[in-house]
Amino acid sequence: MQQKQVKPDHIDDDSLRQKPVNEKIEDNVQDVVGKAEQEVTRSTVPWYRASKRAYLLLGIYAVQLALFALLAWFVHVHPVIAIDVAITREFQENQAPWLSATMFAVSWLGFQALLFALLVLVTAAIFWLIRLRLEAITIVALNVVSSLLNGLIKVIVERPRPTAKLVDILYAVNGQSFPSGHVMSYLAYFGLLFSLGIILLKRDRWWHYAILIILALFVVLVGPSRIYLGDHWASDVLGAYLIGGVLLGITLWIYLKLKDSGVLKAKR
Repeated sequence: MQQKQVKPDHIDDDSLRQKPVNEKIEDNVQDVVGKAEQEVTRSTVPWYRASKRAYLLLGIYAVQLALFALLAWFVHVHPVIAIDVAITREFQENQAPWLSATMFAVSWLGFQALLFALLVLVTAAIFWLIRLRLEAITIVALNVVSSLLNGLIKVIVERPRPTAKLVDILYAVNGQSFPSGHVMSYLAYFGLLFSLGIILLKRDRWWHYAILIILALFVVLVGPSRIYLGDHWASDVLGAYLIGGVLLGITLWIYLKLKDSGVLKAKR
């Protein structure tokens, strides 16, 4: 008589079906990551050319520190400057709905601290997955240092924000005014990504230029948006661009040194 085969109790049909599905997902993820790595490898320039581009940027950043120190001292002594008031009023003369909406949209991410932090971490994770590991750590480190430095400078300078007696406050925020936290954080994130794009990309495909233009627009427009909304004086914005640029320059210098030394270089 033929005996009926019985499956072991610890194995069921669901588990048998689930294993191939999990393997498929893992294979798909590895395939996507592999293609991304190949595209990044194809798009990046040889390192000896990249380092020349970066050192040119460093020369521009180096002259900014003394200017920032002078400006910080001046606004500490003179919290309200006539030219700041005049610039803000000029910016706010045209309050068309489309312009107000655009200025708020540019600044919006800077109001979302948790979302911004998550964006930084996700960006770093993507860089890590495509084997740009030094770049991933640099992104996180610069954004953390920029945030801490901004808070420290604000405590030292103690400059109050614009008031409704002098200009229109289209979006009220609290805290000290100098330097602009939005501008520094945008420089640390979008500015660093722009700089890495200039350094690493060959720029021989349309999306290379599209990425660079988008990143540059955030960096350029965030300053005017802070003035337009009445959250900062023009000198706050200028100071943030200066010190943010210095911090970005130091970060790139350290990054170049580590890159030249082969730190965290992924094996392909």
